[in-house]
Amino acid sequence: APRGGHREDFSPSTRSLAQQRGLLRMLLRTSSALLLLVVPTAAFYLPGVAPIDYRDGESIDLKVNKLTSTKTHLPYEWYDLPFCRPAEVVYKGENLGEVMRGDRIQNSPYTIKMNVEVSCQLLCKQSYDAEQAALFATKIGEDYRVNWIVDNLPAATRVVEPALGSSPSRIITIYERGFPLGFRGAESIPGTSAGVNYVYNHHRIVLKYHTEPDAFEGARIVGFEVEPFSVQHEPAGAGGGLSTCSGARPVTHSAPPQPVSGPQTVYWTYDVRWEYSEVKWASRWDVYLYATDEQIHWFSIVNSLMIVLFLTGLLAMIMLRTLHRDLRRYNDAEAKEEAAEEGGWKLVHGDVFRPPQRPALLSVYVGTGVQVLGMSVVTMCFAVAGFLSPANRGALMTALLLLFTAMGVLAGFVSARLYKALSGSDWRMTTLKTAVMFPGIIFIVFFSLNMFIWGQKSSGAVPFGTFFALLVLWFGISVPLVYLGAFFGYRRPKIEPPTKTNMIPRTVPEHAWYTQPVFSVLIGGLLPFGAVFIELFFI
Repeated sequence: APRGGHREDFSPSTRSLAQQRGLLRMLLRTSSALLLLVVPTAAFYLPGVAPIDYRDGESIDLKVNKLTSTKTHLPYEWYDLPFCRPAEVVYKGENLGEVMRGDRIQNSPYTIKMNVEVSCQLLCKQSYDAEQAALFATKIGEDYRVNWIVDNLPAATRVVEPALGSSPSRIITIYERGFPLGFRGAESIPGTSAGVNYVYNHHRIVLKYHTEPDAFEGARIVGFEVEPFSVQHEPAGAGGGLSTCSGARPVTHSAPPQPVSGPQTVYWTYDVRWEYSEVKWASRWDVYLYATDEQIHWFSIVNSLMIVLFLTGLLAMIMLRTLHRDLRRYNDAEAKEEAAEEGGWKLVHGDVFRPPQRPALLSVYVGTGVQVLGMSVVTMCFAVAGFLSPANRGALMTALLLLFTAMGVLAGFVSARLYKALSGSDWRMTTLKTAVMFPGIIFIVFFSLNMFIWGQKSSGAVPFGTFFALLVLWFGISVPLVYLGAFFGYRRPKIEPPTKTNMIPRTVPEHAWYTQPVFSVLIGGLLPFGAVFIELFFI
């Protein structure tokens, strides 16, 4: 028998009992697997991403969203401009993230039916005065783009890259979200005057659908393209209609464009085209996520990120190993004489864990940092799991706000534990600072900027009702969670430092200018920041 042990029993009866137990476990596993196959299960789709099957002739809603610009970054509602309006404007219910992004989704007067094509359909006839025409011209000059939605799919503009001399076979079709409101005339554009703005008053709506009779009934929309035209329509006469377009005479880009300068009448028209596509419904977002810009050096971006992470991890590992070895030696009473001969930063090992002058402020910083880190990690996990699909507009912003609120318990816990480790006593005030300091600063800045945006009458201005909801999330949920985490954190045992702290602080000599904290922080972060920023700048 082994020393200090007992003799194992390998008799036939024992082996038989073990075999019976193994057979029983195998039978239980097999039965469980069969039950999983027999028990009926039900699948579900995430909200906002469930497919809709349309039958021929069924009505399809075209919703209009905000007008956006990369120049002003101020979104506006669709009906802030005098477009054709339905009998009653209805707003779509929006989540918190959509409101924060400035989305304002409304119905439209466009009539679309499944698999029913329309040519040169007159939407409305609008007479504009000089002020309304100038409003159109201003928005066109600021490069505003139109954003429509059909079946939860945003409108896109098809862009075909021409073949290059070096690679004549490279003809690629990419998609840009939205389409321009109009364009500015130039001498290089036939039929236009330089400096005059022209509006796109005719839209060719191309809808792509996919069918699988064996999998589902009807058709599913998998593509939504809009090709805008500017046409100066002319009425056909007493018989009605337009002389510039008809079912037999489609609109082309060679037609005289529609300027917006001074009082005038504009005819708004549209076409509807249906095209079958082999793209399945689950892959319909791929065209929006595909980019062919050669300046986007994705490999170089990933390479830079990996190099920064690798060097940071390697440096941290070396420093930790060195620090642990030194701490073990310093704690050894027999090595004090040897430690006294050390130089450099090792001379202050007895002062490293001395509480700072403002322990509460440091605890607040660390607690808030853990809160932001937890929010980021959980958000990325949800994104990987598919809960933050681009089909769910505003889901990312909503998730960030809710997770930041929920992670308040981590902020309070870490802040209280660190504050206790630094021999702090007023943990209630420290917890209050953790709950209100950084969110308060962000809220004040956000509220001030929102007042300027509200003064511009932009849809990006957050309504006061949403501000009230944010305050409820902050003071009704986040603050109590911070206090809850601080309560449990302060009840935990005090974290003891790995080395003793000297009673008398060691005198630190004067530092050279290049060893000052501000300069060290800037230089230390310059390399990783430059490596990442230079590549991301090309996106």
